[in-house]
Amino acid sequence: MTRLWERAGHLLAVAGLLAGLAGCTGSDGGGGIDPRLPGKARAPGDVIRVSPEDGSRGVPAEGPLEVRVDSGRLERVSVTQVADGRRSAVPGAIGADGLRWRPADGTRLALAAKYSVDAVALDAHGRRSARHTTFTTVVPESRFIGYFTPENRSTVGAGMIVSFGFNRPVENRAAVERAIRVTADPPVEVVGHWFGKERLDFRPEEYWAPGTKVTVELALRDVEGAPGVYGIQRKTVGFTVGRSQVSLVDAAAHTMEVRRDGRLLATLPITAGAPKTTTYNGKMVVTEVYDVTRMNGATVGFGGEYDIKDVPHAMRLTDSGTFIHGNYWADPATFGSANVSHGCVGLRDVKGGGADTPAGWFFDRSLIGDVVEVVNSKDRKVAPDNGLGGWNMDWGSWKEGSALR
Repeated sequence: MTRLWERAGHLLAVAGLLAGLAGCTGSDGGGGIDPRLPGKARAPGDVIRVSPEDGSRGVPAEGPLEVRVDSGRLERVSVTQVADGRRSAVPGAIGADGLRWRPADGTRLALAAKYSVDAVALDAHGRRSARHTTFTTVVPESRFIGYFTPENRSTVGAGMIVSFGFNRPVENRAAVERAIRVTADPPVEVVGHWFGKERLDFRPEEYWAPGTKVTVELALRDVEGAPGVYGIQRKTVGFTVGRSQVSLVDAAAHTMEVRRDGRLLATLPITAGAPKTTTYNGKMVVTEVYDVTRMNGATVGFGGEYDIKDVPHAMRLTDSGTFIHGNYWADPATFGSANVSHGCVGLRDVKGGGADTPAGWFFDRSLIGDVVEVVNSKDRKVAPDNGLGGWNMDWGSWKEGSALR
């Protein structure tokens, strides 16, 4: 019975200690609220002072953030960000005198985030006191996001370029570029290039090697891309390079040589752009594929010259409307002998798309990220920002477009 009462007394003592640590009175030492930092009040007699005050909202990214005691010493301090079911510690240290904990130099708090502070201190008589507080940081009115290509976990061709389009103009391009990390296995140097303020592309010097695993790490959350405009993304995505397929279109010879990993698979007869509507020269990358699509000349500056609602086996090469696609409306004798298109590369096909036609054969063997290069056309070279045309820039020029150089 004596032991039972001793155990009960011990439990009551622990309960009394916990009750003392969870006091519900004011936070300024006198039962009131500190008018400088609105929030929950600090209990009278608290020896551990935390800034910002418990329950504070709208705390700036730069703080203030500090834990201190007037006497005695801090034994341990933990400041933790709580987000999406995960916890991450804020780096910091207690000073040599034991009176203050401050975050490491250069530390900024995440925006729109909740933090908890847990501290334990010893007074001059060796008695412990503890304190737990929480606060939230400011939620910015403006955010920016980067929409990127290719899709996560996709298998792509060797010409794939990682491309980000931002929903707002980016003024602080170096900070944004630094927050996006593109790495490859096996390793290869990958460099970013800005096209204006709303697009950032990444590529290596040469096409990716087949089998390469590419990882894209986004740490854009809370990065200030423009005054008062902050990023929101923090994620990791990736893709795999399946194989290398580069097809060479000779507009003068009306042929396309399809090479897989350097080996010639086939030479297909094509039709390219007519004399008044020539096809761009240069390296273009397949960015979209459609079993069937509509092509309306009015959408690309050709008025009502054509409107074909069921173009089969279509693969986009440029943003401006260049495709390589099946063509069932031209005379079969056209392919390999004449250029009659409005700038696209046409392959013989049948209405509805045939699996055993040149267009069907090529479509079934193509991936997003494959390269189609056009030569001997009486047109200029495609612009590097028209689709994924960055391969038309030499490596030195490409690197000059990085904000980190």
